[in-house]
Amino acid sequence: MSYIRLEKDADGIVDLVFDQPGKDVNVMGDEYAKAMPKALGELEAMKDDIKGIYIRSGKPGQFFAGGDITMMLEMDLNPSDQERKAMLDGIVEAKAPLRRLEALGVPVVVGINGPALGGGYEIALACHRRIALDRPSVKVGLPEAMLGLMPGAGGVVRMVRMLGMEQAVGLISQGKQLTADKALEKGLIHELAASEEQMAEKARAWILANPDAKQPWEQPGYRIPGGAPSDPATQGLTYFGPVNVMVQTWGNMPAQQVIMAAVIDTARVDYDTAHVVEARYFQRLLLDQVARNMMTTFFVQMNAMDGGASRPDGFGKTEVKKLGILGAGVMGAGIAFNAAKFGIDVVLKDVSLGNAERGKEYASSACEKSRSIDAQKTQAILARIHPTADVTDLADCDFVIEAVFEDREIKATVTSETEAVLSEKAVFASNTSGLPITELAQASARPANYIGMHFFSPAERMPLVEIITGNETSKEALARAFDLAQQLGKKPIVVKDAPGFFTTRVIGQTITQGQRMLAEGVNPALIENGARMNGSPMGPLETLDSISLETAYHAANQQRTDAESAGESWQSAPESEVIRIMVEEAKRVGQARGAGFYDYDDTGKKTVTWPGLKGLFAAEGYVDMPFEDVRDRLLFPQVLEAIRILEEGVITSVGDGNIGSIMGIGFPPHTGGVFQCVNAYGASAFAERAKVLATKYGEVFEPPMLLLDMARRGETFA
Repeated sequence: MSYIRLEKDADGIVDLVFDQPGKDVNVMGDEYAKAMPKALGELEAMKDDIKGIYIRSGKPGQFFAGGDITMMLEMDLNPSDQERKAMLDGIVEAKAPLRRLEALGVPVVVGINGPALGGGYEIALACHRRIALDRPSVKVGLPEAMLGLMPGAGGVVRMVRMLGMEQAVGLISQGKQLTADKALEKGLIHELAASEEQMAEKARAWILANPDAKQPWEQPGYRIPGGAPSDPATQGLTYFGPVNVMVQTWGNMPAQQVIMAAVIDTARVDYDTAHVVEARYFQRLLLDQVARNMMTTFFVQMNAMDGGASRPDGFGKTEVKKLGILGAGVMGAGIAFNAAKFGIDVVLKDVSLGNAERGKEYASSACEKSRSIDAQKTQAILARIHPTADVTDLADCDFVIEAVFEDREIKATVTSETEAVLSEKAVFASNTSGLPITELAQASARPANYIGMHFFSPAERMPLVEIITGNETSKEALARAFDLAQQLGKKPIVVKDAPGFFTTRVIGQTITQGQRMLAEGVNPALIENGARMNGSPMGPLETLDSISLETAYHAANQQRTDAESAGESWQSAPESEVIRIMVEEAKRVGQARGAGFYDYDDTGKKTVTWPGLKGLFAAEGYVDMPFEDVRDRLLFPQVLEAIRILEEGVITSVGDGNIGSIMGIGFPPHTGGVFQCVNAYGASAFAERAKVLATKYGEVFEPPMLLLDMARRGETFA
């Protein structure tokens, strides 16, 4: 069975059918590289006897997935000059068949029956007309930037000439994937079809009606939409675009910088030269460590997660029909809205009907803010949310998520109260960021069905769910919680029970270091900018403001009370003292009250760093500290804590750790996550740098034995 079939009909139209043997979806790898030139040779030999070409997929609901990432990951990052030249020649050669296709001299139409992403959409761009099925599953776009790459099969060259530089750079650098209807609006496809049969009919009719079809840029008098790089209208993009990219990415995302350069430079030259320029830029990213990091985590490990790598075997896939949620605050209401959006009926319970109804109003407001939810969808979503104060309304729920205050007694009360009305098979999950699940499960009559599901705020937008198994949690309960997370459109990571689990322990390290450096007299601007230059979305001071200093203050007081009750001595840490001073003396408790480490306006947007910080923590002037040390004090302790958690067996999947650190707590995405970060740095070099930091800033930087052993053996995290 061949990768490409050519089927000629009575009208002289040839179907070029992609159907890669042994694969669920077609990919642009070695088999494609061999099959496509051969097919073009056959088409060129028969071009005088055919009316046109209709390109389609032989796989139901799947068009073309793009490049073979696994093959790319096998490439040497440091090739010799000769190897580098051979690689570039190979990239240029791989692009050639699509150039031959569009220049064949007959009309070429593509029928898109499923996702056409990356290389798949680049194939579509080489066609004179693009028709897609009008189905939600059909998405088109060039998402390579999300893996640290850029299009390398003509996507940049053709997108720029089709849409212009400004639109092209936005779509490519953001890696946007558009549904068929949105792609039609943007001009990425020409028309929609209701079925594959209608799509084929439309393609054939267009081919017969347009015998002289050409690409727009092959037409006489063609100009790039919006202007070429030398035109006055594009000077803002060509002069300031690269600077804006550097500012937005803090220099951590090479793909966005290279894409900007490729868009501008391919527009400066003739069409064929532009393809060579694109190939050079593509090679630049293919040999970049950041791309290697992102491909490993966001493709290989993400696919493993989506395939259920951390889900127990032996249990059939389940689907929640009716979900109970206890607590209609921001978290509970967010989960309710998210579930209803995915078609799940929700019983939203609070202590009063008024509170529960306000939780439903949160969903109504979220619908209004969403551009993708129209009035009809809003009505359907809200109809699925049933507010109540009556616990018996939860009786027929097959899954319940408790999202009440982080208080053991309150959680215990609602657990026993709710389980009394549930069926014995119902799973009960506690949404908690750090309270031990085994301890909370003591209030449960069915601890085998008790599990932790840590959602992140805002729950309707944050993509991660941290699933925590207690000592008695059954594998079946874990499987059902995993399935529910995926049903809600989330990425589930699985960890074992321990104080702080995984994400809270890891993010706590950088927050702690931020407070310690402030207490030591380090300029807060240096601290916050250090985090941003590392690639974090916000600094530790702003993060704590958003969480609430008041919450951290009460948590510290609870730790002191627990220690004293156990007869242990208590000594306040520098970070706890910073929070105490901010709350007790400065009366600044965080973003919600408009005053924390930052000042905030009426909308909650930060304005300036609070000037009073210097008087409280550096009255005699800020201390000097190497900026490299500031950055490493914020990054290294997160990684080292993650390694300790792996060493303890609390987390067992490297992929879950990488994905969880990025999607849950904003670890710099260009690193590939906490474990891939070490792989890229080198285990031995990372351990040595940690030792240096430990001598200067304390034992929290001491490398764990697991890291030292890996460094000695020359191993990587996998």
